Amino acid sequence: MRILVTGAAGFIGSHVCEALAKHEVLGVDNFNDYYDPELKRQNAAVLKKQGITIKKIDIRDKRFLSLTKKFTPDVIVHLAAMAGVRYSIEKPLLYMNVNVDGTQHVLEAAKHTQAYVVFGSSSSVYGTRTNPPFSELDRIEQQISPYAASKAAGELLCRTHYLTTKLPVTCLRFFTVYGPRGRPDMAPRKFMEAILANKEITQYGDGTSARDYTYVEDIVYGVVQAVLRPNGFSVYNLGNDTPHELHHLITTIERVTQKKAKITHVEVPLGDVPLTCADIRLAQKELLYQPQTPLSVGLRKQYEWLTQ
Repeated sequence: MRILVTGAAGFIGSHVCEALAKHEVLGVDNFNDYYDPELKRQNAAVLKKQGITIKKIDIRDKRFLSLTKKFTPDVIVHLAAMAGVRYSIEKPLLYMNVNVDGTQHVLEAAKHTQAYVVFGSSSSVYGTRTNPPFSELDRIEQQISPYAASKAAGELLCRTHYLTTKLPVTCLRFFTVYGPRGRPDMAPRKFMEAILANKEITQYGDGTSARDYTYVEDIVYGVVQAVLRPNGFSVYNLGNDTPHELHHLITTIERVTQKKAKITHVEVPLGDVPLTCADIRLAQKELLYQPQTPLSVGLRKQYEWLTQ
């Protein structure tokens, strides 16, 4: 099977490429500077040792369509995106350009090559919902950040693509992914690095906001299962089914690192939602998805990676 992975040098993308290495995998990434591009270059170097090539191409560039036509993938795993809720409030046009227009470029490439698309969406599409668990059948009209809105728009484009081409598309809503090679702007890694360096961490609100933290290997298993199981137009939650409050995340990191956090308290910023909680029954049934990693175990693995 030939598989094209966009965002291949990123956190989730690099792990997905590794998991699919027995297939013919080609990655693309634009190595943008949302965070230090050197981290992506390090990920790309890990993949190169496994025989996986990553081309430096932006999905909005016409070269992407040319590359796709030449490679003729059976599947496109579309993970390229501008990430991050808070930065999207500062740069909404950029997020719409990359996450909406860019996704349409990927779908056009899929149409030309008749490829099946697996689209990396986000739990942020559920917005300000507070009645857990969040189901794929829930209405998604409460996004409170441009990032979340761009992911919801991407899903709509995917549905339209399926209805007009009859090519299968699967949308996967990721719930707060963490683990080795995790993004440095996300709380699990950011807090762990700060505590290890004896620096202060910033706690938003009173610590009762809760996230369905999901270990990267569990997410990747769900992605691979989706790659192997095209099913018309489908949407699945990939989460851990167990939300943890922010103060619990911090105390767990303290136990893992055996160091006490220095905490600065600030107000909750625009765009942050109070809760994410995945209903994973559909993914369990149709993708055989079953997360295996409790938060304490996953954070221990992240700590071992950071300190190796």
